[in-house]
Amino acid sequence: MLSYFYRSVTAFKLESNPAMKLDILAIGAHPDDVELSCAGTLIKHISSGKSVGLLDLTLGELGTRGDAKTRSAEAADAAKILNASVREQLKMKDGFFEASEENLRLLIVQIRKFQPEIILCNAVTDRHPDHGRAASLVSHAVFLAGLRKIETTWQEKSQAPWKTKATYHYIQDRHIKPDFIVDVTAEWDQKMKSILAYRSQFFNPESKEPDTAISTKDFIEFLEGRAREVGRPAGFRYGEGFTVERIPGINSLFDLS
Repeated sequence: MLSYFYRSVTAFKLESNPAMKLDILAIGAHPDDVELSCAGTLIKHISSGKSVGLLDLTLGELGTRGDAKTRSAEAADAAKILNASVREQLKMKDGFFEASEENLRLLIVQIRKFQPEIILCNAVTDRHPDHGRAASLVSHAVFLAGLRKIETTWQEKSQAPWKTKATYHYIQDRHIKPDFIVDVTAEWDQKMKSILAYRSQFFNPESKEPDTAISTKDFIEFLEGRAREVGRPAGFRYGEGFTVERIPGINSLFDLS
């Protein structure tokens, strides 16, 4: 039973009465993974009335700049900018988490609690080894969450199995050819505001902390260049790309833009 594997979870309630059921659950290995990679897509769906939640596997405590407390506060600010319903942090070990039974059960509880129709998660491979490992961990947990013989509880109540309709992987630092592209042109400015909520991590000329691969002005310019590169084949000014685990089906050719 889950009680054996219990670990405290940081939760940021971003609405007065957030609905437990979510349309989309966006999962990242670290705070800011989601904002950097799929914030525009989330903003677009929230604006159309979909409920969206965010889940950070770790607190990003191994980051060169800032600390876990700072990153958590910035994550809460970013989620408010996105107008997300909820953000939770599982406090797995940054840099060291594995697909252990404990970590899988933590994720299964969250998936069954939020019952998302769609899950967005890390790139299947990337410069940071946590990203590919998180992608695999989430995919594993999504499968297990649908098995009725795996028992979990939430707030002392048994949870029912939940089968998510689709899991999509966003693209991060390394280029991966996307299977589909979302137009985030109208959402671009709000996306950038959510990224820059992580004041300790990104370009700040007043910062006295060491430079990193993502703290320079060049990195901000790279984000715009990457979004233009991804969007261009689909005719979008800015795009966010995703890869799929299974080929999506459609009912009509006119569903494709």
